[in-house]
Amino acid sequence: MTQAVKIKTIEHLTHDVLKIMAEKPKELKFRPGQAVDVSINKPGWEKELRAFTFTSLPNEDFIEFNIKTYPARKKVTNELLSLQAGDELLIGDVFGDIAYKGEGIFIAGGAGITPFTAILKYLDKQNQLGNNKLIFANKTKSDIILEDYFKKLLGKNFINVLSEEKIEGYEQGFLTAEIIKKYIDGHPFFYLCGPPPMMEAVEKQLASLGITKDFIVREAF
Repeated sequence: MTQAVKIKTIEHLTHDVLKIMAEKPKELKFRPGQAVDVSINKPGWEKELRAFTFTSLPNEDFIEFNIKTYPARKKVTNELLSLQAGDELLIGDVFGDIAYKGEGIFIAGGAGITPFTAILKYLDKQNQLGNNKLIFANKTKSDIILEDYFKKLLGKNFINVLSEEKIEGYEQGFLTAEIIKKYIDGHPFFYLCGPPPMMEAVEKQLASLGITKDFIVREAF
């Protein structure tokens, strides 16, 4: 069962990431970090469902998504680039496995940052950010979603890893056990979200550091 919601605003956060704000259905309920099936209310696109994570909070009177687009694929995210305020999305069922269990290290790859955006935003509103850390892996600095926001929110607890650029103040290369180990200081939980190969690699690295699955929270779309 889907319902139509009107887009309020649509803008670019980075060269390939859209921020879409839309009306919020009155009965819609979700937890920070959860996602929803979304399609476009246009002929031929209504059944093309994709999962996008809310980056707005449950008590806000709108819904928001930060969506990475892939123009070369000529599919849903590319079609989103042609939308404007007043166009409609179709919202389906809410789901998602990531939920905050306690202080830890959030490890994200690319668009995998979106559930953590909502969770960290929520913790900030509750004055419960504590010593949570965010390790964010991207190809280049221009790919970092909401870099200024997370710098302001987390300060030194915001760590960026760039695989295709070498910049002072940024970790360089791929996410390794050595990089993760540098930032572990009594953090019990590890939250993972990103492309499946990245999450599998990070889980192996955490296992090599003696972290058991009981302390790993990951998305399982």
